[in-house]
Amino acid sequence: MPNFSLPDSVFEEACAIYPTPFHLYDETGIRQNARALNAAFAWCPDFKEYFAVKALPTPAILRILREEGCGVDCSSDTELMLADACGFSGEEIMFSANAMPYEEFAHARRLGAYINLDDITHIDILKQHGGIPETVCLRYNPGGSFTIGTEIMGNPGEAKYGFTYAQLQEGLKQLKALGVKRFGLHAFLSSNNTDAGYYPALAQLLFKCGRDLSEESGLPLAFINLSGGVGIPYRPDQAATDIQAVGEGVRQAYEAVFPEGGVAIKTELGRWMTGPMGWLVTHATHKKDTYKHYIGLDACAANLMRPAMYGAYHHITVCGKREAPLDHRYDVTGSLCENNDKFAVDRDLPEIVTGDIVVIHDTGAHGFAMGYNYNGRLRSAEVLRTLDGGLRLIRRAETAKDYFATLDVDECASKLE
Repeated sequence: MPNFSLPDSVFEEACAIYPTPFHLYDETGIRQNARALNAAFAWCPDFKEYFAVKALPTPAILRILREEGCGVDCSSDTELMLADACGFSGEEIMFSANAMPYEEFAHARRLGAYINLDDITHIDILKQHGGIPETVCLRYNPGGSFTIGTEIMGNPGEAKYGFTYAQLQEGLKQLKALGVKRFGLHAFLSSNNTDAGYYPALAQLLFKCGRDLSEESGLPLAFINLSGGVGIPYRPDQAATDIQAVGEGVRQAYEAVFPEGGVAIKTELGRWMTGPMGWLVTHATHKKDTYKHYIGLDACAANLMRPAMYGAYHHITVCGKREAPLDHRYDVTGSLCENNDKFAVDRDLPEIVTGDIVVIHDTGAHGFAMGYNYNGRLRSAEVLRTLDGGLRLIRRAETAKDYFATLDVDECASKLE
């Protein structure tokens, strides 16, 4: 069920202060999620969440999560810089490599981050760019499809990520010869999965794989990184993931394979941590009736790409009309010169008039982060609802001057002064 923890009055108050569109995040909810996750894995004394920076790369949010005991998972040089600037250091950072520029390995090593290698060829690259640390993590791709019971949850064999099992065996031989003392194992096999059985099934696979590789290589298994993939209920008819049941299922799988313990657990959740705690707040600016009925917003796919990119569902409400009948059918659109710039297609909503505040739910992960500047549209502001109920601007909206700042157009730039 989409998150209705904030009343319409919060969005209305924010709109009175900040021009729309903007993303609004709830600090209370983010902290509650972090604590719920830590509680679900409290049975593992060496558990740590590494928040996926790509989901919401905003310093104010990252600092909140650090206060709650989280680390960060980074996948680029800029994300490493952001993590460093927010106070993360050493093994609070996981660097998940994926066809990275070579110098980014060296940067991660300088920060003392865990290195999560994606391919056997990265061993030599890491050796030459930063050096081989005593602990290295390897990403596993088992191939084929990943199933729970008879239901296919993902198709890792079609993904670009990870080592085959044979490559893991060979890779650990090479790493041991280069001085590695212990290793971690990581896999991501399904996205946005609300089935409480997903993490336990993934854990069972990784626990057994890690145990076997440790016995074969003679290297101790330091940790298992269960990665992300735990989902959220974007649609009203979906149930939320029971994170306590997820943690209990992983515990049972862990104790079956590691009865003596000694292996740490790490996760890198992004969507589950912050997704339901964000909303894109907009105004209806246009109403159009042709072959269909359209509502145009002052936001567009530059502010939230997911619906345009792959038809993702995001729930939509209209301030002051939550209890009104859903007796109008609209396509809800933005202003880009692309026909897929639609937040909803044939969505049943209450009657919308120009000036209504329209709220798009569950944008706290992969929302602002995926923004772009097509048509010269500018990325929006971000606002935090703080623990005391106040509102704080945590990222200002882009301006035209920002857009032109990287261009060799001095005359244009001077006109923006």
